[in-house]
Amino acid sequence: MQKDAITTKDTATTKSLPWTRQDTTWMLSLFGTAVGAGILFLPINAGMGGFWPLMMMVAIIGPMTYLAHRGLSRFVCSSSKPGSDITHVVEEHFGVGAGKAITLLYFFAIYPIVLIYGVGITNTVESFIVNQLNIFVEVPRLAADGAPMLTEAGVQIMDKVSGVPRWLLSGGLIVAMMSVMVAGEKMMLKVTQLLVYPLVAILAFMSFYLIPDWKMDALEVVPAAGEFLGTVWLTIPVLIFAFNHSPAISQFSVSLKREHGANAARKADVILRNTTLMLVGFVMLFVVSCVLSLSPAQLAEAKELNLPILSYLANVHESGFVSYFGPFIAFVAIISSFFGHYMGATEGMKGLITKQLRSSGKEVSDSKLNKFILGFMFITIWGVAIINPSILGMIEALGGPIIAAILYLMPMYAIHKVPALAAYRGRFSNIFVVVAGLLAMTAILFGLLS
Repeated sequence: MQKDAITTKDTATTKSLPWTRQDTTWMLSLFGTAVGAGILFLPINAGMGGFWPLMMMVAIIGPMTYLAHRGLSRFVCSSSKPGSDITHVVEEHFGVGAGKAITLLYFFAIYPIVLIYGVGITNTVESFIVNQLNIFVEVPRLAADGAPMLTEAGVQIMDKVSGVPRWLLSGGLIVAMMSVMVAGEKMMLKVTQLLVYPLVAILAFMSFYLIPDWKMDALEVVPAAGEFLGTVWLTIPVLIFAFNHSPAISQFSVSLKREHGANAARKADVILRNTTLMLVGFVMLFVVSCVLSLSPAQLAEAKELNLPILSYLANVHESGFVSYFGPFIAFVAIISSFFGHYMGATEGMKGLITKQLRSSGKEVSDSKLNKFILGFMFITIWGVAIINPSILGMIEALGGPIIAAILYLMPMYAIHKVPALAAYRGRFSNIFVVVAGLLAMTAILFGLLS
């Protein structure tokens, strides 16, 4: 077997490409793409299984994240045609039919996540308005049949909702986020960079701030081996989603190919490695700190309320710092992650429509197509934000299996089939990535069927 390491020549070539400000910008953008709803809901799912399974997750998520995203980047960089994004590369390597199928999967791997952010940003801001700003109205809680719910004493149960109508609040927030994307890639990268620096700083501070509230009795609970492995297995899909920055990998790789040519893949390896180290260091410290500061019952309540972990902490914590900065972190994390996922979703949708029109012999008007995609994305994100479905349910049922297929399995298949990727064959890391992808997909199927 070939060693899973770059050769001496490769190392020398990479060293000849010094780290630049643009590399830092891309690293922060990829970090921002990953730190979104998945991260903010990860402590809820991961923490409910106990502390020691969480430690196992900390150990495996770094290699999983780096190797899978490296494989996808290498796949995009393998194109012989300049400027080819992932929708063009799959057609180049697998043919028109397979290209359409994989592009369709790529779109449906990312599009549900964009919908999730519409729900997440609305719930985060609405919770802040109600619980921190105290701007709310009371409405009766209704049962499944539409009748008002009553206490045992016969008193009507009332819920607090934002004084701003949900349709108006969600619409305004979605327009604001989409406006940055319409302004172009440079504006998106600039705004992401401005958001990520305070996000990292406050995320780290929050992790240490919660240490006095840690409940160390959680360390004494050691589940049986079967329960331990089962918990890790069933949490892998949420782990993959939480650290996923694949929607930005295509444009990231295209940009590196434009700047570095044949050295693009090696340059990408370095940036992706640093991104992964940054993600694991800051995010898992935050997850561990949140899990140790809350009880399993509180984590279950956060899941039931459909709130990000920081919004829940803000509502139950007496500290003014947590009350105001918790929702701020959630707000910034969702916005920064929305940008990368929106970019990937529109790229996939444009590829789908363009391929279909060209195969039908029709002209493609970029201007009309961009306007249609813009309108479609706004209406659907807005509609789902108003409906407010379960975010964790959407992550598990919609995003997980297709992300695992596109990010973990498809690049490994390409390595074994595509001549341009032959240099990466026979490596142990390929087996590791395939096993991780299969574990994720089987965990999702088990969860849906159980």
